[in-house]
Amino acid sequence: IIHAQTSLTMYYNYIIRQQSFVQIFFYEDRNFQGLHYECSGDCPELSSHFSRCNSIRVESGAWVVYERPNYMGSQYILTRGEYPDYQRWMGYNDTIRSCRIIRHTTGMHRIRVYERPDFAGQMIEFSEDSPNLSERFRHPEVHSANVLDGAWVFYEHPNYRGRQHLLERGEYRRHTEWGGMQANVGSLRRVPGLLDHPCHTDVGS
Repeated sequence: IIHAQTSLTMYYNYIIRQQSFVQIFFYEDRNFQGLHYECSGDCPELSSHFSRCNSIRVESGAWVVYERPNYMGSQYILTRGEYPDYQRWMGYNDTIRSCRIIRHTTGMHRIRVYERPDFAGQMIEFSEDSPNLSERFRHPEVHSANVLDGAWVFYEHPNYRGRQHLLERGEYRRHTEWGGMQANVGSLRRVPGLLDHPCHTDVGS
């Protein structure tokens, strides 16, 4: 028991240290060229630091960046790695106006998705990525969700394509609570934990 408690303490100490070193770089031009801005924390307004964003380098941590200020508009989830142009994070343009750290990343991931609002109808629980939700969930729409562990990304289409929505630990009684204009969810993916040492690869690979 003492050994288990020591291991758990070391785990949480590691998480705290890693969260203090999160870092992301925004570049105005493609391939990490032009003016750049370094960020190590939540920022509700980025337009004072750069006018456009065509490439991003994530040195550490997991981030969600937004098309509009104050964490509004289209969102894109980024893990450690290089994104030499905005198509690599599935962006629609070169506009990034706010960003924040994804803090609810752990070694465990569990999410329950529901057919209807308020956790009604068919329910299925996931603990792994699902590139095609329809293979396990017979309904084309997800109207509510409960994130039990970790952080997750909902994608509009299968194979991690289309609009992205971040879901952190907690209850979402309607799709509007995770920012969805519609309830379509084609695939879902875990946000890697700090101990997973995530590194970005091309979407769909």
